Amino acid sequence: MNRRPKAGLAPHQLTITWQSVSLLLDYPEPEMLARLDLIRDASQQLPVTIGESIRGFADHLAQTPLPQLQAEYVKTFDNRRRCNLFLTYFAHGDTRKRGLALLRFKQTYLSAGYELDDTELPDHLCVVLEFAATVDQERGRSLILDHRAGLELLRVSLADLSSPWAALIDVVSATLPALRGDERDAVRRLAAEGPPEEEVGLAPFAAPQFSAGTAPKPTLLPTPSFPGARR
Repeated sequence: MNRRPKAGLAPHQLTITWQSVSLLLDYPEPEMLARLDLIRDASQQLPVTIGESIRGFADHLAQTPLPQLQAEYVKTFDNRRRCNLFLTYFAHGDTRKRGLALLRFKQTYLSAGYELDDTELPDHLCVVLEFAATVDQERGRSLILDHRAGLELLRVSLADLSSPWAALIDVVSATLPALRGDERDAVRRLAAEGPPEEEVGLAPFAAPQFSAGTAPKPTLLPTPSFPGARR
């Protein structure tokens, strides 16, 4: 995407955008592919540049064999530190400080009436986007903005790889304010230094798992169930 929408998105457009990206950025499975037509239809309500990016990526998913999509996903996101989908990883790596950052995500969810069980990592971008789309837009946006440097490094890293997933991070970035000077500096530092490398345990946190389900009304798209969430 070469330009941002001229005006901010309406709340229902943010819901469609963030929820669509949350679905499309998840590990490719048949349940996701079955929702592509619904995502395409909903994207018609979005600004042209955002809608076209979402539909273009949906077309890529539809045209690529599922085993190839899955292999490319693992290669892209599981084997590259700079293409990590866990937002706190960019700032803290696997250090003790990351545990406190993860706790803040869980507390934010709790304050909105939702609780994650201890098998889920709350900073996975799909989880954060789903929370922002279906639970609390302002709190969700704040979590994303607090980790903007990591998001932008992910965006740049995927673009450098000519990854089709780069279009989805472009879409998320297009829903946020333009980068300020200090944020640009933070992205440059992070790109030069990379995430911290101290290895520590993050118990009780573990790798996230997503299951298919349906979002509560009045959201416009079905979503994976908010992982481990209960009201």
